[in-house]
Amino acid sequence: MLPSSSIKARDGVADVSALDEGLRFRMAAQGAGLVCFDWELGRDQIRFDGALDILPFRLDGQSKRGQAFLDMLTAEKREELAAIIESHGSQPTRFEIDLILASAMGAIGFTFVGTRMPGAGGKSERLVGVARDTTEYQRERQRLSYLATRDELTGHLNRNSLRAELTEVIDSARSENRTCAFLVASIDRLAMINDGFGFDAGDEVIVGVGERLSRSLRASDIIGRTAGNKFGVILKNCKEREVEIVAARLRGAVREHLIDTRGGQVSATSSVGAVWLPAAASTAQEAMLRAEKALEKARRLGRDGFALFEPSPQRETLRLRQMSVADEVMAALNDNRIKLAYQPILQAKSRKVSHYECLLRMQKADGTIANAGYFVPAAEQMGIVHLVDRFALEETLRQLTAHPNITLAVNVSGTAADNPRFLQEFIDTVRAGKDVAKRLIVELTETAALHNFEENASFVSGLRELGARVAIDDFGAGYTSFRNLQMLHVDTVKIDGSYIQNLGQSPENQVFVRTLVGLAKSFDIKTVAEWVGSDEDAALLQSFGVDYFQGFHFGEPLLNPKW
Repeated sequence: MLPSSSIKARDGVADVSALDEGLRFRMAAQGAGLVCFDWELGRDQIRFDGALDILPFRLDGQSKRGQAFLDMLTAEKREELAAIIESHGSQPTRFEIDLILASAMGAIGFTFVGTRMPGAGGKSERLVGVARDTTEYQRERQRLSYLATRDELTGHLNRNSLRAELTEVIDSARSENRTCAFLVASIDRLAMINDGFGFDAGDEVIVGVGERLSRSLRASDIIGRTAGNKFGVILKNCKEREVEIVAARLRGAVREHLIDTRGGQVSATSSVGAVWLPAAASTAQEAMLRAEKALEKARRLGRDGFALFEPSPQRETLRLRQMSVADEVMAALNDNRIKLAYQPILQAKSRKVSHYECLLRMQKADGTIANAGYFVPAAEQMGIVHLVDRFALEETLRQLTAHPNITLAVNVSGTAADNPRFLQEFIDTVRAGKDVAKRLIVELTETAALHNFEENASFVSGLRELGARVAIDDFGAGYTSFRNLQMLHVDTVKIDGSYIQNLGQSPENQVFVRTLVGLAKSFDIKTVAEWVGSDEDAALLQSFGVDYFQGFHFGEPLLNPKW
């Protein structure tokens, strides 16, 4: 503190102008909460002045030994400051460094800003500058850094951070000629837990499973949350035969004891897919995709399953082609070369257009147009199909807004329908354009709708609440029962074209289609016949009671239709 006697009064008011320049600067520093420092390195002495009350240590007079000050720093910060002290150069150099000092009240953060003053031979002679208490700032920065790398619900690494860790582990394993592994553990039937116990209980199950998985790992292993019901696990040093052992231990940790939630005790199981590294994948992205592939295989085996990714030359060739096509898709999205073609769907009785189906097309770099079959499967496999579906929905809503007399049907890809976050974003987008929702039909494939029945039932319900209609595409190609359709509350089924094509020459298909249409009518569900190729087939279908026709015979998909 400055002595009050050093400040003279003039007419009862403190006369700051009477102070010498150095004293005024000291008062300014004290008022701003800054500490001035002058560190004479040769004498190993630091002199402090200004807001001394922010310093977490006692001073001998107004100075402290330099070594004693260094000893208060964390090891990492001590090295950073030592690097400044030990640097050479004939010119003064500015520095700014964040330091952490230990005190009885805990760690205190300071930012030191100053100038390194050189002496003879360019060796550092003294450091002069100011310091301010930045404890709260540094804590907030650490908190934000933590949140940027951690999953908010579980506290484990998030997907991006886990992928970065996996990159380092793969690189290290390759350079050190050792092996490692990546596993994906999925909580089985989480949607049923959410429906039965509530979403809060579902979150508690996710946290509980994450804790059990984490406790089952070695200290060197790394865990992160990669999706809503999935955790990724990196085994830093692991032989191939050990992967299945670890997977069994993880699955056992999940199923052996009930998980306590506010909704009651919940029994959970997990399925695990794994990939051995670096032999079966060269990058983190590739490893995560292949572990997901193995997980799909494990889930097909039933609950509590395990599968290890098995490389094959044929699959590798296919993957490379899919990656190439996926790159084409991303370029086309960026260049606005993904398009919609519109195919009319006619009322069976009047033969007048009822609405149009929006079909994806891609204008390739050479100007040619590719059908959806060329690029959608690759987009699904590479995990970018939701970007294509988002474009399709937004463009469909734009067309509905621009043309108030049309009704359009837009498709949701199979893997996108398996993504709860995408489904919620889809509903939010429709809600934002709810003025046209009554003229929107959303088509789900039969197998996708039933794969995650609970999520898709909620999705259908949300769309219908907004006024949109829902159709099941390719009906008859899978295993759906009409009871399932009734539970989904869909408006329309589209009969798979393989049963319609050349219908007049196939008595077996005629029996199937007639039966299917009769069942649909009993459930008050409209029917659309796809791939109708002739007037004769159309007449036959009309006699069965089919409500709508679609096929090249009645109209090809057009990129620029005359509405």
